[in-house]
Amino acid sequence: MFAIDIVSLFPEVFAPFVGLSIIGRALEGGMVDVHYHNILDALESGERADERPYGGGPGMVMRIEPLAKILDEIVAAAPPNERRAIVLPSPAGKHFEQDDAARLSRLDRLIIVCGHYEGIDERLGALYPLEELSLGDFVMTGGEIAALAILDATVRLVEGTLPKQSVSQESFSGDSLDHPAYTRPPRFRGVDVPQVLLSGDHAKIAEWRREASRARTRARRPDMG
Repeated sequence: MFAIDIVSLFPEVFAPFVGLSIIGRALEGGMVDVHYHNILDALESGERADERPYGGGPGMVMRIEPLAKILDEIVAAAPPNERRAIVLPSPAGKHFEQDDAARLSRLDRLIIVCGHYEGIDERLGALYPLEELSLGDFVMTGGEIAALAILDATVRLVEGTLPKQSVSQESFSGDSLDHPAYTRPPRFRGVDVPQVLLSGDHAKIAEWRREASRARTRARRPDMG
């Protein structure tokens, strides 16, 4: 079973999405197990989750003590020698790609730490094998939305979650984007479905899809060619 630990100030953000998505189906099917760790629960009485940064400056920085306490508890309770990754969504991280999702899905455990404010104490990365991943060159208020994206992209690749054929034929599974898709009606507001898709000739349909995939990739992602 693929174990997932979410470390967050706002774990309630995850429940609606997880329960209504492919992740929820994976949970029900026993392929994954998700645990939420509220950072506030790791605080002593009167403590804060954040502090002003040394050296001054705007904003607050998440303190290292409660984060380290949670990570220590997760690791201590985990099976020995398990394959795991500790991920921090961060605009300073490597761009998250399909290969990353595939790699993470083959592990035993994924721990995602959601930052907030001006980030987290840098020493967390010195004490734990922290992997920073970014959704793109922009900044969000916190790490929860990025964590959901990483979670969704990863869990759908966990073996048994989706049919293998569905995963193998989608964008980024090879060196091209997925082909265009159409459904009923065959004509809508003067725009037709390509006639070959209505022909019933599976060989011609397969060839059209391969070429349409290559054409879409050339037009939209020439860097993949």
